[in-house]
Amino acid sequence: MISAFRNRRAAKNAKNVKKMMDVEVDEVTIPDHFRCPISLELMKDPVTLSTGITYDRESVEKWIYEDGKHTCPVSGVVLTSLDPVPNHTIRRMIQDWCVENKSYGFDRIPTPRAPTSSNQVSEILSKIVAMRSKRNGEGVMELVVKIKDLAKESERNKRCIVSNGASRVFSETFEAFSCNENQENASVLEEILSGLTLVLPFDQQTKSSLGSNRSLHSIVKIIKAGSLSGRRNAASVLKEILSSDQRKLNEFSAIEGSIEALAKLILEPIDTTTTNASLLAIYPLVTPLTSFDQKKTIITTFLEMGLTEKLIEMLVQCTRSVCEKTLAVLEGLCSIDEGLEKAYKHALTVPVLVKKLLRISDIATEFSVSILWKLSKYEKSIGDEENVVIEALQVGAFQKLLLLLQVGSSSKTKEKAGDLLKGLNMQRGRVECIESMDFKNLKRSF
Repeated sequence: MISAFRNRRAAKNAKNVKKMMDVEVDEVTIPDHFRCPISLELMKDPVTLSTGITYDRESVEKWIYEDGKHTCPVSGVVLTSLDPVPNHTIRRMIQDWCVENKSYGFDRIPTPRAPTSSNQVSEILSKIVAMRSKRNGEGVMELVVKIKDLAKESERNKRCIVSNGASRVFSETFEAFSCNENQENASVLEEILSGLTLVLPFDQQTKSSLGSNRSLHSIVKIIKAGSLSGRRNAASVLKEILSSDQRKLNEFSAIEGSIEALAKLILEPIDTTTTNASLLAIYPLVTPLTSFDQKKTIITTFLEMGLTEKLIEMLVQCTRSVCEKTLAVLEGLCSIDEGLEKAYKHALTVPVLVKKLLRISDIATEFSVSILWKLSKYEKSIGDEENVVIEALQVGAFQKLLLLLQVGSSSKTKEKAGDLLKGLNMQRGRVECIESMDFKNLKRSF
């Protein structure tokens, strides 16, 4: 009995102590001069601008470099220097305060590593060039890893690495180690591709080296048989190379198995990043940027691999970014009759395209309208019944297209939408249905 009473009293006392501690913690406030004026949080790496005001490095560098603002966030005065100076005095004061208040849950902030300098980056890049000339693949890999580690430490390091020409050194080294069956070289090439993804976008000289025949062959080999990370990085690099260069498009498509390897990244997806990059690499191959005969050959290959069906199925449930790119590639595949035939025969095509109207983005709506318009024309050309029109009516296309003319779109899209509405209007008496949920999040311009 006495023992039970003592236990209850001990538990009650412990509860009261906890309440007192909670009150004390609430009373501990971070001194204002330890807070960053931008984030209002405790500064981990205090730096001072030319105006004399101190900020946390991460917040102020985002203000200067990512947002492109060259004024002091607090005073609005134009900065005479964009390089913040570490405030060691404030940092030590914050560390001492954290130690004093450790019992209240404040951990001592670690001393930040000093940002890398141009001299350090230049020295590493020079060593890579020297290792390249000696054909020392292992040495190159170690130095590339060192550059990658620096780039991941901070945005400032990454900018320093980019400004010192790391992408050109990487691309030239990739080209130098290309077209060799040596397994060690394959590892070197994958490591360099990994480094290249950290210094996007590329300048023209980098694109030129990576777009050489030797480099393209190596990229295709990695897409075919590389590791998962290697294939992901190869796709990211490839979409930069093929984005706007007719010659590189021709050289890439001429490599045996290149088109199939690229399609396989969509048919057997690795992750969203790889899918996005692969779609961006495929898009210029199925657009007017290539000659018609070449484009038809490429599209035919994609069609034979079942890319049309895969893209339509992807549209059922995908992110906005993937949806836009998927519709863009699908519209390209529908630029020839064989592609239209594949889309026309798929049961999900019309419902999923109508579903995307006014729901994802302006560009997604434009591609959806374009594909629907092409399917309608194709159906008439083969003398089939107006199945596309009837099915589109059943899933609410008439109301969406009518609203599209009111909320605004490009002149070409409006013209195609109007043409579709004429065909739909003729069949409205037969069947009609509307999905009101499609208008729930619509942003009207009126």
